[in-house]
Parts: sequence; structure tokens; C-alpha cells
Amino acid sequence: MVILAEDKLMIEGCIAGKRDAQYQLYKKYCKAMFNICLRMVNDVNEAEDVLQNAFVDVFSKLKMFRYESTPGAWIKRIVVNNCINHIRSKKMNLVASENIPELAEENHDNEIQLNVSLIKNAIQKLPEGYRTIFCLYSMEGYDHSEISEILKISESTSKSQYSRARAKLYEILKSNGSINEIYQ
Repeated sequence: MVILAEDKLMIEGCIAGKRDAQYQLYKKYCKAMFNICLRMVNDVNEAEDVLQNAFVDVFSKLKMFRYESTPGAWIKRIVVNNCINHIRSKKMNLVASENIPELAEENHDNEIQLNVSLIKNAIQKLPEGYRTIFCLYSMEGYDHSEISEILKISESTSKSQYSRARAKLYEILKSNGSINEIYQ
């Protein structure tokens, strides 16, 4: 892993309390991190609050950054954890997989070109628990064992919630006629 010299200087400046370095770090990562927050909490105002709290954590914990990953990956982990804590504080309820009858297995993994805005809108319509797991797995790249640790659920619950999220996403797209628009 190679850390850019400019990133190292920026981080050292932040640790030293230099406002311009802090602003530079914030500007470099705020847009991408806001998008993560928005996908996970599904509300612009709440996403802004979560992002602000996450960057407070970033700046207060920056002394612990060990250059074992990129600064962006390290910040992303803090942002995702803040999103999860925010969701937990709202008492998100995940349904235990053993309490739901299994859905018929359908394969919706066809290789298709998707209209991004249609998908984003459909993801926002997912129930909160489904959306959280869907975003963590599909968009943020966490595996089910990591998700189970983060959300304090079983790995099988994570897998079944993800499967149901995909099925629900397909239903949403199909019900509003978007499924025909996204096939090319």
C-alpha cells in the first residue's frame, strides 16, 4: 500500500491542528462520504448530521491512523460506523430470518445495464433494515461476516436480509414499470 506524500503531509497537518489541512482533508473526502451516509440513512438532513459527527470522530482519532490503509478507506470505516450507530439509535428492527418463511428462489442477477437514478430511487424505498444490509454488502463491499459483527446479527440473518432486499428491490422496480426501462 502506497500512501501519497501529499496525503501524509495533510494528515500530519491535521494532527498538528492546522485548519487548512483539516479543510483540505474534509474537502477531499466529504462528497464521497456524504453519499455513503445518504445511501445508508436515506434522509438528507440526517446524512448531513451523521457526516458531521463522523468527521468530528475522524479529526479526534487521526492520531491513531497507522497508514495501514488509505486515508479514504480509514475515513470510510468511521463514516459507516457512524451511520450504523445512527440507525441503531433509531432502533432499526431487523426481522430474524427464522421468523420469515423462505422466499422462492429467483435469479435476478442478469447482466443488465441499469439506469442509476432508477436504482437509487428504488433503494431509497427499501425498508431501513434491508437498505442498510444491501448498501453495506453491495455498495460498500462488506461481507456477511463483517455485517453480522457490525450490526450484531447472525451471518445467516445478514444473508437472508440481503436476499430479501434484492427481491424487494426487483419488486419495486417491476411495480413502477422501471424494470422495462432498465433493460437495454
